[in-house]
Amino acid sequence: MSNEHNHQQAQMLRGTAWLTASNFISRLLGAIYIIPWYIWMGTYAAKANGLFTMGYNIYAWFLLISTAGIPVAVAKQVAKYNTIQAEEHSFSLIRSFLGFMTGLGLFFALILYLFAPWMADLSGVGQDLIPIMQSLAWAVLIFPSMSVIRGFFQGMSNLKPYAMSQIAEQVIRVIWMLVATYMIMKMGSGDYLAAVTQSTFAAFVGMVASYAILIYFLAKEGLLQSVFKKGEKIDSKRLLIDTIKEAIPFIVTGSAIQLFQILDQWTFINSMTWFTNYSKEDLVVMFSYFSANPNKITMILISLGVSIGGVGIPLLTENYVKGDLKAVSRLVQDNLIMLLLFLLPATIGMVMVSEPLYTVFYGKPDSLALGLFIFAALQSTILGLYTVLSPMLQAMFHNRKAVLYFVYGSIAKLLLQIPSIYLFQSYGPLISTTIGLAIPIILIYREICQITGMRSNVLYKRTILISLLTLTMFLVVGFLQWILGFFFQPSGRLWSFVYVALVAILGGSLYGVMSLRTHLLDRVIGKAQADRLRVKFRLT
Repeated sequence: MSNEHNHQQAQMLRGTAWLTASNFISRLLGAIYIIPWYIWMGTYAAKANGLFTMGYNIYAWFLLISTAGIPVAVAKQVAKYNTIQAEEHSFSLIRSFLGFMTGLGLFFALILYLFAPWMADLSGVGQDLIPIMQSLAWAVLIFPSMSVIRGFFQGMSNLKPYAMSQIAEQVIRVIWMLVATYMIMKMGSGDYLAAVTQSTFAAFVGMVASYAILIYFLAKEGLLQSVFKKGEKIDSKRLLIDTIKEAIPFIVTGSAIQLFQILDQWTFINSMTWFTNYSKEDLVVMFSYFSANPNKITMILISLGVSIGGVGIPLLTENYVKGDLKAVSRLVQDNLIMLLLFLLPATIGMVMVSEPLYTVFYGKPDSLALGLFIFAALQSTILGLYTVLSPMLQAMFHNRKAVLYFVYGSIAKLLLQIPSIYLFQSYGPLISTTIGLAIPIILIYREICQITGMRSNVLYKRTILISLLTLTMFLVVGFLQWILGFFFQPSGRLWSFVYVALVAILGGSLYGVMSLRTHLLDRVIGKAQADRLRVKFRLT
């Protein structure tokens, strides 16, 4: 029994390592490519990034609804059938799901392709956005069926193919984007719209590479024939219906940030043309300043924070089913503390180096671009809290409440959107999003406290301690930045990068030492590892 437990634990750690590595590499590539891409776009850079993001906002939402939580359901079922030695059921399930998801991909790809002109008009941009959206329909066509094979490998507890396919997808996508952009902007016509369209079409090219990797691993492990040959038929219709029913609340609440960004896209330019005399080009640039440009960087923070803060969510369900509410409330507190322990200092750190950090990615910002970037960075904590709290409530089977609270937040966002844009212009969408997500955060947190009987005093004390450590880091590093300013003023991308790296090392080291001294870091890396570090750095 002990050997089996050790084997499972080793398998889980191996899988987690592969997925963490692939997620990190994918996110990093997804941020780094913007540097050369932005330079080659020249004077069109901000507008091009705005159009690219408008296309991607809609596309990401289509990916979410076209898979409807099926890959996770496939993984669960495959794991179940393999446990009871019914592998043939797994293969039969994959066959029926592949057929269904191919049809679903075709359906959503056609909708995106045919409705692209209407959605482009809604965005207030018109013709420019149509080819960009239509180029993304090709990726929507194949993603649902590809995600079934990823789910199959996940169910087999073999996450290497999943991770490798993710990395291949990003690497090939970025290569296609950069080569195509360079060829068009530097060696060809200089048509920035054609370059953006090729950059979005790169999503399809990346997915073809990802699919090829998955097929290769199926063949390598002798599973290809079993998956595609006709075998016993099982009734997967019931499972399909149940999965979609179960997935709907997760899709609704999980796509909150995506939906808010789409709402910004559909209202900002149209509203601003009523209130102001800005040209459409200027408004696309403003959209890029508050949405496209900050998101590339803040989403790395949020995704890392959520992966740290969401570690214990599967255990929440387990303890809730057992009726151990004390363990549930402890897990909720631990997860939130872990999230804040990472996200608060990272957010403040980003604000401290906002100008050189922005310069690294997009060149020297004007005052509007910098102000919007700082606001968006500060908003990261709100986005991170919502992204962790909502699945927690659903892990306790309170799906309806989670959806209802999200609806309240969405109503607030809708009601405040136009007045906010009228009063605060490009800051308006960020303000309405902050309020629109703060409402479900407060309501979900109160609901979790009621369900579990959780007392907030431990969480409040830890949050105050994290805030004090963050403030100390802010003051000390701020003072060091002031001294550094006498010798070194970053200008240009390279020196800005050196400056950001230097301040990040100083701030990260100081915060790490303080969180080790106060034993806060023990919750993230485990007490044994933290003790070893305290001995190593003589902090005991």
